[in-house]
This record gives sequence, C-alpha cells and structure tokens, in this order.
Amino acid sequence: MTEEYLAHSVKEGCPAQSYRDHVSAVTERSVQYATEAGRYCALGSAQLELVARQSGQLHDLGKLDDENQAVLRNPGGKQRHLPHNHVDAGAAALLSEENLYSALAVYSHHRGLPNMAEEGNRGNALFRDIHPAKRKHVDESLPELLRRHSEVFPLLTVEREQPYDGDLNEFLRLALSCLADADHGDTAFAYGQAPEEEDMPALRAGERLAALDQYVSGLSNDSERGRLRGKMYVACRNAKIEGGFTTCDSPVGSGKTTAVMAHLLKQAQERGLRRIFVVLPYTTIIRQSVRVYRQALTLPGEDANQVVAELHCRADFQDWSTRYLTSLWRAPIVVTTAVAFYETMASCQPASLRRLHELPGSAIFVDEAHNALPLKLLPLAWCWMNTMAEEWRCYWVLASGSLVRYWQLDSLRRAQISMTNPNAAELVPNALRTALANYEQGRICYHWKPEALRLQELVSWVQNAPGPRLLIVNTVQSAAVIAEEFSKNYGRQRVEHLSTALTPEDRETVIQRVSERLDDETDTDWTLVATSCVEAGGDFSFHSGFRELSSLLSLVQAAGRVNRNGKIQGAQMWSFVLAEDSRLKKNPALDVSVRVLREYFEGQLPISPALSTRAMNDEIVRDDSCVKTMAHLLEEEEFRNFQNICREFQVIDADTIPAVVDSALARQITYGKSDWQALQKKSVSIRREKVKAWHLNKIADGVYQWTIGYDNFLGYMRGVLEEERLKCDFLDC
Repeated sequence: MTEEYLAHSVKEGCPAQSYRDHVSAVTERSVQYATEAGRYCALGSAQLELVARQSGQLHDLGKLDDENQAVLRNPGGKQRHLPHNHVDAGAAALLSEENLYSALAVYSHHRGLPNMAEEGNRGNALFRDIHPAKRKHVDESLPELLRRHSEVFPLLTVEREQPYDGDLNEFLRLALSCLADADHGDTAFAYGQAPEEEDMPALRAGERLAALDQYVSGLSNDSERGRLRGKMYVACRNAKIEGGFTTCDSPVGSGKTTAVMAHLLKQAQERGLRRIFVVLPYTTIIRQSVRVYRQALTLPGEDANQVVAELHCRADFQDWSTRYLTSLWRAPIVVTTAVAFYETMASCQPASLRRLHELPGSAIFVDEAHNALPLKLLPLAWCWMNTMAEEWRCYWVLASGSLVRYWQLDSLRRAQISMTNPNAAELVPNALRTALANYEQGRICYHWKPEALRLQELVSWVQNAPGPRLLIVNTVQSAAVIAEEFSKNYGRQRVEHLSTALTPEDRETVIQRVSERLDDETDTDWTLVATSCVEAGGDFSFHSGFRELSSLLSLVQAAGRVNRNGKIQGAQMWSFVLAEDSRLKKNPALDVSVRVLREYFEGQLPISPALSTRAMNDEIVRDDSCVKTMAHLLEEEEFRNFQNICREFQVIDADTIPAVVDSALARQITYGKSDWQALQKKSVSIRREKVKAWHLNKIADGVYQWTIGYDNFLGYMRGVLEEERLKCDFLDC
C-alpha cells in the first residue's frame, strides 16, 4: 500500500481524512452509542452493539474502489461525485454473511430506511443499488475491496446476527441512529465543524433534585394558591410509581413546571435513568421553562446551556456542508417541542434519526399532552411510547390541565383502533386534585359571540374590554394584520404581537416585555395579539381573553392565561368568529374542531375541562378521514414502510425551511462557520412553497435567507404584508 486510502477529500481548507481514521472513529462512536442505549434494553445490549460495530466497520467499504479513490484524491476534477455507489459494497459484504440488520443500516445510512414491503419484492437486489450494472461492478470488485479493508483493519471479524425478539421497527431505527450519528459527527469533526470530544454533563439526578428543592423553598407560598402549589410539589416529588406511565391533570397555575421535574429527577435517581426530556407543544413557551430549569438545576461550576438544552429548530440536514446545523439531544435535560420530538421518532432519515439513540433510559414529561399531536397521529405515537417504556426503560409523564386519556377513548375502541392500555398511575392524590379543581372553579366565565366580526369591529370590541387583554387567532397572518390595525388605531404602545413570524430571539424579547407589563398594575390599557403559541404553559395572567373559535381544548388552555391567579371577579373569556376577509386567513385544519365547539356553545353546554374527553370523541366521530388515517398509519408501521411513515407522520402539516433574518449570520452560514444554536435563535420557519413568491435566497443546502421586510413587531409578516399591499396597488384592488 503505497499511499493511504481516503474517506473524505480536501474541502474548503480542511485536509483529507484517511479511510483508517474515519472508519475507526465511526465504529468507535457507533459502538459507544449502542452500548449507552443498550444498557437500558430489556433484551440486553449485545445485538445493538454487534450491528453498530459491523455496520460502522463496513459502511464506507465502497470508497476503496480505485475510481472512487481517484475522485477523493482529486476533488477539483471534472468528476465531482463518486462514480460508484460507495454504500453498496458494505451492504453486499454483510448480506453475504446473512447479517440483514447491519446490511440495512449500511444501505440506509445516506438514503434512509426504506419501505420494507417494496424492498422485500426486490429479491436478490435486497438492500442493494437499484442498477444491475452497478451491483455487478461491486460484486466483481468485492473480494479486492475486502482485501484492502483487511490491510487497514487486519483484525476485522464478522459475526452472525441473531433475530431481535422485541419491536424490530424501533431496533432498526436505533441501529441506524447509532451509525448515522457516528458518521455525521466524525465527518463534521474532520471538516472543523464539531469538536472531537463530546463533553456532556451527567444527569446527577439526586444533586439536581436537592438544588430544585432549595429553589422551590424560596418561592412564595403564603397565599391559598401558593399553599396548593407547595402541596403539589411535595406530592409529585415523593410519589411512588412503578410502571412506565403516569398522568397529571392538575389545572393551570398548580406549579407543574417544577413539581413534575422534581418527580422526574426522583424517578431518574431510583431507576438509574440518564436523561430527562420536557416536551412542550409550542416554541414560544420553551424559553420560559428553560429559564426556570437553568436557574434551578445548574450545579456549581456548570454551564447552564450544557445542562439544559433548548431545542426547537425543525431543520435537519443531510448534506455534509450543513450537518453541523442539526441540533442533537446531547444534554442531561432536553427541552424541546412535540414537533421535533415526535417527528424524530417517526423519521427514517439519518439526519433526524441520529438523535434517537439518546432516548432509551430517559424520563419524558409531555406537557399539555392533549395538544402534543393531531388526533390522527395519536395511536401510532402511542405504540412507539409503549415500546420505549417496555423495551428501552423510558418513563412517561403525560400532563395537562385538560388531560384526555386518549388511549381509553370510546370512539377509537368502536373504530377498532388498537391502543395498548397501560397501567397509567395518577401522579397527584385524589384529595389534592379535588382541592386544585375547586380552586379553579369560578376563575373564568366563558362567553360566545355568534355574529361574525370584521377586522375593525373586532379591534374596537376588544379595545373596549378591561385590560390588559389577550386576543388569540388561528393564523400567523391574521395575528399580524390585527396587531397592525391595533397599532394604527391606538398606537404601538397599546399592542404587543407574538407568533412564529418572529424569530425565537425576538419572541423571547416580547415575552419578557409582556411579563414586565403584566407585573405593572398601572399598565392596563393594552392588548397582546397572538396565535395559539401563547396558549400552553405561559405564565401570563390577563384581565380579559378573546379566542377565535378553535377547539375546546385550545379554548380551555387559552383561558389559563386569563385571571390565572384568581384575583379578578367575573373574568371573561370570549369566543368569536371572523368575517370573510382576504387579509384574515382561515386555518382549514381546524374545521372539525370549530364545528364541535360551536355546537357546544349553541347547545349552551357549560364550558370546562370536564368536556375535554367528550370533545375529542366528538371530533373523531365527525371526521371519518381521521380514523382512516389512524388505521392506515398503524398498517404502514406493521409492514415497516419507514419512508411512508416518515412522510405522512407530520405534526405540523407543512414542509418548511429555516430562513435566516440576520445578514451577518447568513454570511457565516454561507461559509460554513456558524452553529445550530445561532440558526435556531435568528431564523424563522417558512413554507417551502413560498420560497419563490417571498424571494428567499438559498445560502446553503436547506438553508435560506429572508430578503424582504422583517421587524421585531410583526416579524417576517412585515415583508409579506408589504408585498401584498404592493401587489394590490398594482392591480388596483
């Protein structure tokens, strides 16, 4: 061997990486991840470790081909891509030993897990390149490739895999997760985009629980609400739970943020768990929880940002040039969104799945669990959650002030939708739950305005209510249009705006300003115009509330931001509908929910959290497509059609891309010099279909720059509304 074989060529000032170094590092990382995850596997770690080792050793075998090496040594030549599929050789070698799991991992580590029903029909081409001529080339050169590999790694041994006796779908996803994370991580290191060592603090559950106890002891509890919160904390902290699931239906303001965290830390300590996840429905409320957790749980000498990770960017990147922008679950406590969490579980793509191996051995707090997923996705997600509880030692807490135990819904049972019914314990004792519910009664009076309101009518009506006021609508554009109208009519000081049209960094500023204004008892004549992102988890207390007709669950959650402390007599929460207006956009995904809630108002049913289960049953019954989708997804999972599941399991039914609003950051990303934290802070999510219409500029693979108007009041909707006005003026509309 006259010169070393290469795995990666010279790129952008970074030296080439040898085949030896890359394969050694990937194998080591992959086995490490498998060992860490396998420690929590009910069936032991040996099978996952074997697949991780063998797929790591052979994942890039095809790069040893002469023609591939020629391109790797001369990346500036005419041939910019490897002429031969470098994945196919490793898959072929593993298939020859009947190691199907390892072969599938190698086959999938760039393309993603396939639809197994289709793959099974390919006969001898199973897990191989689709082109016969390319397979033939690999088959003929395979002995030489293996010889070269043995020169580099003379101690290579291949062992026969045994069938996995548990849930094979999750096993295969985890196997690919270990390999993909190892491969992507080492490649990012080779190109100077990631550190070689992954220095992550340990959970240290007992110490963090003591720190949380001290933090909570310093909070005020001299009011009735404060005393109830204190009892809630003690009850959750000391609860004795043995199963894999617990429910908590305590109402708003009962202190779930700290009480459930105390419970999770105690359970992690007793069960030997390694990580805690807090899964929230909206990006807007993550920062508030993160701020509390970082303040309460960071131990002396630690970096709070490493202890509590704040992850809500949906963007995952497959291309080598942007992989470093993918956020990972590398922290003892991870606070993330339901979108990012569940779409990772559903994914077949390496860029997303690379996080999944961090999940085994975790305690997971799904807050506002009723709102975490669309109804149609619940049964399949429930299957995954049960598997992670039973086979991978995960512990789940499902909480909400209007909790629906959806695994027990009559409508699903009648539709023969199978949902495992675990022994889910109640976290809070009945007596305390009753006391909390009694305190909640009378806090809010629900009202219904059946007449459709035009823009100016809505603004005038809301303005005349006692302030401060909360106004929630169903779309980002409607919120921006209404906020702008308030500003024009009553001045900028009398309106705040909060939606995902703002970057997370700007949303945090708005939330801080809103909190300060709510604390000022003399500052009352103003309105927060927002989308549903403000409904769950926000520690806000407005005098009056207005909610565009949506679901009953959303209404109850929105009411949790009004008279939160119970100090106002007769506080009102109004529901309304908007008149047809080209500027005020409708959300058609809410049609069934709107129809159900309208029927409740028209039938004069008392609105309360007690209606939550009935509302979800009624929505399922009224939407035939919902049950059909549930059954279809369960069938796709049964047949291991991974690509179909990945495509169809969409928590938010939109294909979005990150758009950077900061020009300096955009320049850095263009040169591959930023990180995922900066991208998360200074970008917004835009529907891919709008890239051309809104003039977005592509700056890297999957990353764009926002080029039209943006400000910290209306966010990217400033530019959108200006574009629409220009178009309207041009057409004289």
